[in-house]
Amino acid sequence: MGWWDSLWPVIAALIPSVGLLFLFAVIMKRIVEADRRERAAERRWHAEREARAKKSDESDNTKT
Repeated sequence: MGWWDSLWPVIAALIPSVGLLFLFAVIMKRIVEADRRERAAERRWHAEREARAKKSDESDNTKT
């Protein structure tokens, strides 16, 4: 029982730090995933916009 009495204060001191590390990791993961989704949506938006521009250019060229 003696080793547990000396180990418990160390564990109690590390628990808040480990909890904050876990919280930080979860938040950073969410930020990175949100950034990835935002970049993908922006790429799709640019591709759609470019496709519409090409389509309107082609229709303008066929009318003249």
